[in-house]
Amino acid sequence: MGFKDKIRVIEDFPKEGISFKDITTLLKDGEAYKASIDACIEKVKDISFDVIVAPEARGFLIGAPISYEMKKGLVPVRKPGKLPAETLDYEYELEYGTDVLQMHVDGIEKGQRVLIVDDLLATGGTIASVVKMVEKLGGQVAGILFLMELEFLNGRDMLENYRIESVVKY
Repeated sequence: MGFKDKIRVIEDFPKEGISFKDITTLLKDGEAYKASIDACIEKVKDISFDVIVAPEARGFLIGAPISYEMKKGLVPVRKPGKLPAETLDYEYELEYGTDVLQMHVDGIEKGQRVLIVDDLLATGGTIASVVKMVEKLGGQVAGILFLMELEFLNGRDMLENYRIESVVKY
């Protein structure tokens, strides 16, 4: 299936010069959504891992069905104030300022092998932050999976020590 045909491209969103890849058009097509999740699973079926870590919000849309299908737990990474128990906070740099991500401190057990799943690899900053959180909690990153990758932004460079898989490349 041609997933690019199912992903809407919106120019100049959220700001001028950005070519936004909108997966809502893929998600609303049940067959395409299932096929995209199946393609993601195919990319990582040979990776041994214990749990999936997925950042909000679109990472949940990819990570949750993979978690379900592969019978693995799912650990959410959220923005501040969304997780009810004790969290590990990680502040990271954005192009214009900083942002914070949180994960429950008991989300990862020491030594667990983790598959990180998100919808998009762009510059790699968000996922590099998630990697640092997983490792700080004692987890081992077994692999990182993306539905889409913007190759021209070289996000892999920031994650060069990890196995990275992506289904759709721009």
